Amino acid sequence: MLTMGLSIVSLARFQFAMTTVFHFFFVPFSIGMGFLVAIMETIYAVKKDKVYLDMAKFWGKIFLLSFAVGIVTGIIQEFQFGMNWSEYSRFMGDVFGAPLAIEALLAFFIESVFIGIWMFTWDRFKPGVHAFMIWMTSIGTMLSAIWILAANSFMQHPTGFRINNATGRIQLTDFGAVVANPQLWKVFPHVILAAFMTAGVVIAGMSAWGLLRKKSGENHFFKTSLRFGLWASLIFALASAGAGDLQTQQIIKDQPMKFAATEGIYEDTKDPAPWTVVELIDSKNHTASGKIELPGVLSLLAYHKLSGSVKGMNTINKELHAKYDKKFGKDMNYYVPPKTLFWSFRVMTGIDALIMLVAFVGLIFSRKKKDTIESHKWMLVVLGICLWVPFIANSAGWFITEFGRYPWIVYGLFTIADAVSPTSTVGTLLFSNIVYFLLFTLLGGVMIWYCRQTLHHGPYFEEADAKQNVDPFAKEAFGQ
Repeated sequence: MLTMGLSIVSLARFQFAMTTVFHFFFVPFSIGMGFLVAIMETIYAVKKDKVYLDMAKFWGKIFLLSFAVGIVTGIIQEFQFGMNWSEYSRFMGDVFGAPLAIEALLAFFIESVFIGIWMFTWDRFKPGVHAFMIWMTSIGTMLSAIWILAANSFMQHPTGFRINNATGRIQLTDFGAVVANPQLWKVFPHVILAAFMTAGVVIAGMSAWGLLRKKSGENHFFKTSLRFGLWASLIFALASAGAGDLQTQQIIKDQPMKFAATEGIYEDTKDPAPWTVVELIDSKNHTASGKIELPGVLSLLAYHKLSGSVKGMNTINKELHAKYDKKFGKDMNYYVPPKTLFWSFRVMTGIDALIMLVAFVGLIFSRKKKDTIESHKWMLVVLGICLWVPFIANSAGWFITEFGRYPWIVYGLFTIADAVSPTSTVGTLLFSNIVYFLLFTLLGGVMIWYCRQTLHHGPYFEEADAKQNVDPFAKEAFGQ
């Protein structure tokens, strides 16, 4: 009775989505936070302004928390590959294993070595040398992202392979082609710049809450952190939007169904193509109604010119049937989930625009010549609330990436339905989904609680505490 209406494929897909999205909460955050902490410590090494050293230490704690939780959630994600997607692992293992092995042996090795040195050597190296440690850690996190995205980009746009006719599996023939995949070098800048933006928004938001607390001695610290976070938010939100445009050009070329779904287009558009702000989508009958459109804007966004029509999902579906019917059959459904992609795209871009606006207004209110931000408590509250929105935008972007590949797990080669483990059952998947959900809830709660505690204690909590922790063998421990 408990499994009524549930299928193995749907439960396996839900588990993959849950583990991936939750892991992706922390990956961009830790990548971005590591990068911004490296900038803070570099500024201190150059300017010798102690507030930037305090910032590097304080925000470094938040970075370490996100890094730790990201590792745990990544391990859980690896488990569900073996549990639910063994057929995918057999088919894709020769290609998928190479970048993941390099990620573990090279990138994660760099991260783990230098983060350990950085954590425990604040007073053992000169500022410039110590800053080098966090830069190496940050570079390691970005290298990890490259290799993970290389594997995912192959799933979106396979390159450098052949099909072994004897086994029916993919074999890697050109590792250079996998690394040079155009999908990879379009998606990587967008992901990394969004990660930097995420960290900037969190720093600004937490600093806003710190200013609202008005704790003695912390004003200068949180004011400097606020300005730093706002500048990072604005700069990287603009850069992320530009990188997203480049990624869109590649999607139009490689995955036109995904692009058409993000714009809610079922029928071919006129020339020039209008951009749909909102519409009502009937995914069952493949129609859309109640549109609010901006004439000619989609041609400008898609082709960077004031002309050009865009193919609709109905036309693309016919083309895909003509191309793949011999291999996958006439009953295959090539329509991606249009409502999910349409609204995810608008949520992602809308949040990016919101961050630009809020960061710009915050910088105006906090400028040195006329610093009035503390008298505008509503603005501090807005900034504090906004620290959550980049995580929503990142998840929406990941929805577009993964849902837009349907019905394939490896585009044009292997379907989602064929990738599920043959030994999986509804009962085991339902149980593991519940366990993972509870575990993720616990991990997320612990992360939020520790971040809140860190903010509550403030940037100088450790310094005050350290004075009370005397070496038990030092003469001070026995009095004068």
